[in-house]
Amino acid sequence: MIIDGYSLTPAGVAAVARACEDVELDARARGRVERDRAVVEDAVSRQVPVYGLTTGLGARATFVLPAEELAGFSARTVRGRANAVGPPLPRDAVRAALLVRCNGIAHGGSGVQPAVLELLLAMLTVGVHPLVPETGSIGASDLGQMAHVALVAIGEGRAEYNGELLPADVALKHAGLSAVTLGPKDGLALCNSSALSAGLAALAYDDARKLLAAAQLVTALSFEGFRAGATPLDPRVQAARPLAGAQHCAAQLRQLLAGGQLLGAGASRRLQDPLSFRCAAHVHGAFHSAMGLLAASLGPELNGAGDNPLVLGEDREILSTGNFNTAALALALDTVALAVFQTASICAQRTQRLLSSSLTGLSENLTPHGSERSGYAPVIKTVQALVAEMRHLSSPFSTDPRSGAALVEDDSSNAPAAAGRIASMLDRLRYLLAIETLVATQAVDLAAPGPIGRGPAALHHAVRERVTPLDEDRASTDDIEQIAVDLFGQAGIETLLNQSGIGANWLLGEGSGW
Repeated sequence: MIIDGYSLTPAGVAAVARACEDVELDARARGRVERDRAVVEDAVSRQVPVYGLTTGLGARATFVLPAEELAGFSARTVRGRANAVGPPLPRDAVRAALLVRCNGIAHGGSGVQPAVLELLLAMLTVGVHPLVPETGSIGASDLGQMAHVALVAIGEGRAEYNGELLPADVALKHAGLSAVTLGPKDGLALCNSSALSAGLAALAYDDARKLLAAAQLVTALSFEGFRAGATPLDPRVQAARPLAGAQHCAAQLRQLLAGGQLLGAGASRRLQDPLSFRCAAHVHGAFHSAMGLLAASLGPELNGAGDNPLVLGEDREILSTGNFNTAALALALDTVALAVFQTASICAQRTQRLLSSSLTGLSENLTPHGSERSGYAPVIKTVQALVAEMRHLSSPFSTDPRSGAALVEDDSSNAPAAAGRIASMLDRLRYLLAIETLVATQAVDLAAPGPIGRGPAALHHAVRERVTPLDEDRASTDDIEQIAVDLFGQAGIETLLNQSGIGANWLLGEGSGW
């Protein structure tokens, strides 16, 4: 991957963070970094008052630093802000933050020494991963956590290398790297970044779009098991109230159901179905639209300069900014969290409706033995537990009150927390979709409806390759785990979508903003 400061996408973040794709700095980006550093050095030589460069930080912004203190001040900036706590962030989150910070520096505006950027890129390449505790930022840039990345760059703190947690200087040495000696502004530029928020949000975006596509496929299978009516998906119906997201998802569901009987006249079993079927495209469409909002706010975070102060290399100026503020990103993440919860809730409701013989005409709880067996009924308690947890996780983070140093740092976004909880929500949604899939597959087996749509048929086949039909009551945990991991895990979704006959590119990409 070429790091140029302008073309990073969530899929690119995921490729580097998870698949360890190689990175290389664009030559023009290197030129911007060198140009901006010359502006910094000129300001230092002329003793121009610049926040965080020749003055203190926060409430100490009026304190002018002696020239001989500037390099030491950079190192103290890093040490004094490395105060995050809790378990370490997972490796992919740390790699995502490293990548986003490298891309932000490549964009221009940071004013760091080129050697700083070269070391960060080398750490990505060879796999030196700073230990970054999970809690320490309120979204007024991710100072408290990015400082732990910066610590490793100066040979302090701890880092993981080849699966072993080591002192940073030892990890760098084993990897054939050397710590950098910070100069003026370097410490602030390393810490004063929203790279963690943006990196977490990018991973959440990449995962969420895949699970939304999976939810579409699972819903189509439930339509087949329930014998639900397809008229709510009719393009004329959708055009009567033209919500772009709903129209997009309705069209996808029709494509998934193509080749089966449900799209034909009179194919549905009921005159009118429960809302969890009739409104599936609308709820999933709202999720799709929320993802568009996230894409719009995430793009500038991945490919922009959030530095304060900002070095304008072409104009040879250094200006104070508020570009580190991530309110738009936090609001978008809160919206996606609510959309994920709505998708989880309607998934749970469809699962329960599939178990009701009065609605499906199938045996109660989808057991072939009648009322003397429990069938899939007990699994609903797990469904309800997952939904309850997700409801609490969906609470907005952007509305929490916050304040900072000495009445100066008096606003922040809580974006890193807003981004970090999305992964937990998606893990639970993955289980909910796995449970709905098992139940819907059993319903299709019992209904024996004849040819079903190509999407549901692919999912049904994939399930039955892994899980036998439910006959006598048995524990379902292993079945649920296998579907959740094999079919709806990060590696399995795109393969499954391609097998559906529609193709992963369309289900994952259209209207996504990337």
